Order: sequence, then C-alpha cells, then structure tokens
Amino acid sequence: MDMLMGDKIAEADLTDWRKLAQGLHARYVVDDFASAARFVAAVGEAGDALGHHPRVAIGAGYVDFELVTDDAVHRHDDGTELILEWVTQRDVDLARRTTEIAAEHGIDADPSSVSEIELGLDTARSASIAPVWAALLTANPEDQGRGTPGDEIRDARGRLPNLWFSDPDETEPSRQRFHVEVYVAPEVVEQRIAAAVDAGGVVVDDSDAPGLTVIADHDGNQGVICADLSAARTE
Repeated sequence: MDMLMGDKIAEADLTDWRKLAQGLHARYVVDDFASAARFVAAVGEAGDALGHHPRVAIGAGYVDFELVTDDAVHRHDDGTELILEWVTQRDVDLARRTTEIAAEHGIDADPSSVSEIELGLDTARSASIAPVWAALLTANPEDQGRGTPGDEIRDARGRLPNLWFSDPDETEPSRQRFHVEVYVAPEVVEQRIAAAVDAGGVVVDDSDAPGLTVIADHDGNQGVICADLSAARTE
C-alpha cells in the first residue's frame, strides 16, 4: 500500500494521534489494568477485521499505540518503487477505529504526551559499521536497512530505538558522534525546549525549528527535539 505524505495524514484529522518519526502514536489514559486489557482486546478485534494491528504498550494508567506499515510503497517520479516503514491508509483507518473504540469505552486520549526516541550516529562509513551495530543491537543482520533506503538499524520486533547514520561535519573533528533524537507532539515543542533551557541546556541550533532544535547540556553533549510538522493538524 502506498505511503501517505504529511499533508494527507493531516487531512485525516486524527485528533487522538500524532505522527512521530515513521509512525502514528497515541496515548490513552485508563483507570486500571483490566480497563486497559479490555480496550486493547477491542482494538485487536478491529485490527483483525482490517488485517492490520498496532504495536501496544500498557503501563500504569496508560495504553500506548503505534501504527506503522512495514511494507509501505514509495513511488519515485521515474516509476521505481521503494519499500519503507511508514504510514499508509490502513494505519489511518485503524487509528480512526481506535478513537471510536476509546469513546465507546469512555477512555480519553492524551496526545500531547506521546514521544519517540531514535539514535543518530555521525559516520562516513555506515556500510562498514552498520553490520556491527545490527549484531550488537538485535543480533539480526536483516535489521540493517529494514524499511529504509539506507543502512539504518530497525529492530523488526520493536524492542529498541532505531539507529540511523548521517555524514559527519569534518570541520569539527572532535564533535560528538552519538546523539539522541526525541520526537514529540508539535504542540509541546516550545514547552520541551523551555524546560531543557530552564534546566541549564543551551539551544545551539534552531535553524530548522520548530521541526528540529538542537540542545546542548553543560558538557556540550547534544540532543535534538523533533516534531513532524508536515502531518500536524491545522485548526
């Protein structure tokens, strides 16, 4: 199934959901584990009917869902196709149905609290070092390049954050190589940046803000606050 670009996701008006990195994410607030289990079971039945299912995590007072299609199709202008891990119409359909089920169960969403972590590593030799990281992280060589056109490591079982590679800035030889990317809902970007600054962090690059904002700690270690604005709903 074809991948959906950000404008199409925004048009779907998924009030409970936010697009973070490759997928759609939602958090629902529940009173107890039994309520969570009943809710997840109902969503599972809906997924059976649609032939698609979310990734699920249950914790104290919440249920988290992630919807992403493992074999989304990206079509280039020249007609070639690339298989990616991305949002498709089946994810949108199940997101809508999950919202309906939540209403039926009297469960509220907390979309501003969703978050996703990815790791970045600056290297000019990703093809050489990626097999090492695939072995270290997942022990599965097929996770290298899974659902991506590059050498990124994506755990097929969803246990670990994705690890992606980017070219280093050779003008800064001592620059930090590993960094964390924190995807948040667009409406909380300013709040998250302010909290980091209040804690002593420094904004070192906001040229791509509010989509990407680089924050450094007291030792100069950098992290990136990310938001997918292309898929953000407009009021």
